[in-house]
Amino acid sequence: MDEIKPTRIDEASLDRLLGIESSKIGYYAEVKQKIRELEVANASLHAKKSELQAVFDSISDGVLVYNGSGRIQHRNHVCPQLFPEQTMPGKTCRDLFHPEAENAPAQCPVEKALGGESNQMSFTNSSAGDENRYFDVTASPIFDPQGQTRALVFLRDVTVRRVQELQLVQAEKMSSIGMLAAGVAHEINNPLTSVAGYAEALLRRLRENPRLQENLGLEVFPEYLQVIMREAYRCKNIIDSLLTFSRRSDGSVGLVDINEVIDEVLDLVRNKASQEEVGIEEDRQRDIPRINADAAALRQVFMNLTMNAIQAIKGPGRIRIRTLAVDDEVMVEIRDSGCGIPPEHLDQIWDPFFTTKSVGDGLGLGLAITHSIIERHQGRIEVASQVNRGCTFKVRLPVCQM
Repeated sequence: MDEIKPTRIDEASLDRLLGIESSKIGYYAEVKQKIRELEVANASLHAKKSELQAVFDSISDGVLVYNGSGRIQHRNHVCPQLFPEQTMPGKTCRDLFHPEAENAPAQCPVEKALGGESNQMSFTNSSAGDENRYFDVTASPIFDPQGQTRALVFLRDVTVRRVQELQLVQAEKMSSIGMLAAGVAHEINNPLTSVAGYAEALLRRLRENPRLQENLGLEVFPEYLQVIMREAYRCKNIIDSLLTFSRRSDGSVGLVDINEVIDEVLDLVRNKASQEEVGIEEDRQRDIPRINADAAALRQVFMNLTMNAIQAIKGPGRIRIRTLAVDDEVMVEIRDSGCGIPPEHLDQIWDPFFTTKSVGDGLGLGLAITHSIIERHQGRIEVASQVNRGCTFKVRLPVCQM
């Protein structure tokens, strides 16, 4: 018998042989294939959507998408932290950028972006009872294939940076005022010396001339001249302390009597304390050992601590300053009856630019500088505080070993 050889039939020929192309079986197979392709495409789209959502949510700035009508379509997780109400889906650009205007102004970043213009701006926001917050805004148009335009908006909270800039400007201003004050103090010092000198001369003439002493019209003059002399020398001492304080430290170290440093600081702050109805109590050990230190730097330390104490007291209050020698250390304690420091802030008070005061009232540098100076002197500074009960700073400095 002849051997029967197998015949190879390709897939297309088999489909024709079985009639699949013209049967319902072929139709359903094609549909099934299309469904399979759609499922793959849908899974790819879902993966892309998840990827884009992850990117969207990982951005540390607030991100908003406005539709062509100026209403919010999408927002990332940062926006509710910055503006919970104003960035809810469906809200308009007016709610965030120009709540006081009925119509969108020409400078609205969303309106500019919807008009096809990329733009940047800054704005300030303050809620009731809160400090100002500063934001930078970048808005760009999104052009859809259907010809519609949407707006992509980035919100960046730059409050910390802006406040630091304002503080640096204030610091520069205060530095300029300090230099001017030193010059003015020199100019005032000379006339005060003349006033005190002439008062002394008149008083001496009254005492040396019997005829003038017998004149009843001049009997109150000695008392008046004593007041003039006393107040002139008091002003002169304050100005001398101001000049000493404003003098730039050259870092030189020598023997320092801590009580003399405290005296110079108190000469400068007593008037401020009196205006604020803050009493200053002193409990100082007078035979305190000298320390090896930079006197100008220590003046800065105790000026910072004393002024902070005065500012912490709202209304009448008191500050108690104590000095004493303990073992091989000199300790200065400054205690106030002010508002105290919250426990969550105690670890931050030494950080540069950390402050709970309003802009212009404090730079947030005083305690950072104080801590640095004390460490440079191999000393220690400690703080204890109770909210609404006051605060106590203790500075410990090593005694000079003779």
